[in-house]
Amino acid sequence: MLDTASIPTQHSPADPALRTTPVSSTGAIRTLGANPATAPIVLHPGDSIPHRRRILYIVLLGALTALGPFTIDLYLPAFPVLESEFQTTAAAIQLTLTGTMVGFALGQLIVGPLSDKIGRRVPLLVVTALHVVASLAAALAPSLELLSVARVFMGAGAAAGGVIAAAVVRDLFGGRRLVVMLSRLALVSGVAPVLAPLVGSALLLVMPWRGIFVVLGVYGSIMLVAAAIFIPETLPPARRHEKGVTTVWQRYRSVFSDRVFIGVLIIGGMTFSGLFSYLSASSFLFQQTYAFDPQQYGLLFAANSLGVVLGVQVAARLAARFGPQWVMAWSTGVLVVAASAIIITDQLGLGLWGTIVPLFFFMTACGFTFPCVQVLALDRHGKAAGTAQSIIGATNFGVAGIITPVVGWISAGSGITATTMASVMVGCAVIGALSLWLIVRPRTVERLAP
Repeated sequence: MLDTASIPTQHSPADPALRTTPVSSTGAIRTLGANPATAPIVLHPGDSIPHRRRILYIVLLGALTALGPFTIDLYLPAFPVLESEFQTTAAAIQLTLTGTMVGFALGQLIVGPLSDKIGRRVPLLVVTALHVVASLAAALAPSLELLSVARVFMGAGAAAGGVIAAAVVRDLFGGRRLVVMLSRLALVSGVAPVLAPLVGSALLLVMPWRGIFVVLGVYGSIMLVAAAIFIPETLPPARRHEKGVTTVWQRYRSVFSDRVFIGVLIIGGMTFSGLFSYLSASSFLFQQTYAFDPQQYGLLFAANSLGVVLGVQVAARLAARFGPQWVMAWSTGVLVVAASAIIITDQLGLGLWGTIVPLFFFMTACGFTFPCVQVLALDRHGKAAGTAQSIIGATNFGVAGIITPVVGWISAGSGITATTMASVMVGCAVIGALSLWLIVRPRTVERLAP
């Protein structure tokens, strides 16, 4: 048994279930209870959390993670309505999506390092409150310009949820259990973008497009109250001043000096860019080219979400057994093949089914990729989990925000087609695959710890 008598006591989190005493260089800890001397040894603080409370954390952290994707995608079915009401172009409407993702990316770059410095709760509560205010401003915006500004602040306000959720999970778990917990969040972050348009199309049946932003404001308010009541502070004071990661720049330097992190950062950014190229173009492609109504368009997203769910769940099991780098070796290849197949079938004139079948495989491959990116990145940087996650999120949504308007630009004058949409998806997939083999180099990545 581990002798903890000579080991200094760590400051305990607010949640009694998380109170621990650290340890040796192995990272093993004892849970504090009625008799600490006989308490069981656990490797990570979260190992001692009761099952029921762990489920509560998964639900709340998942809902916080979903706030960002829902903020970005809930209004996608209203794009044609916005284009008509504001008498503008599809490219101009897509810029409101770009502004949201840029705000989301910048917000994460601020929230992540700040949460490593002062703790998780305060940044989460303050930034989520900003989201609520910005949502109401978007609902009342009288012009496209003011709507665009409000959308930037909505994106920034939604940034805390995903960053803090992943950082909290990394504070509590490590090794293979980290894979399982992050796979739950990856499932939300992967499914939410494709489910959001389904919910948005349903909302358009009962309310005008402005009502969507009111709904987002209410969602943000619920998350604000739930976080204040149920989410504890998981970053002990001692962890906020550890040697080597005491400043923002030191945290960034420790993360960016890791070759594997850089490689998976590119893979994540390119996978999200391919996904959002589809999301931003699909409203016009399926509603204007294939004559879908908003509800049919939403059902298509629901079908594609099954692929993401399947990919995330299978990837979690395979990554724990074989390593996330080898799961991505397959998933990035499928992304290239599936996106290329959309172009081929469209050029052969195979119509709707020629587009949606390979699209389903593309979405499934995205589901395989998302959790593997997070696991490889966060498992290596537990001391700067907030910073690492903020960089991942900022890159994913920032790069996607820059790339997604390309579909509209190359389609200007001729309309968005499956070929123009998939051309961007292919480019993103190829860059991601090259990053895996040239930068990450799967054979050089060590296996996950227990």
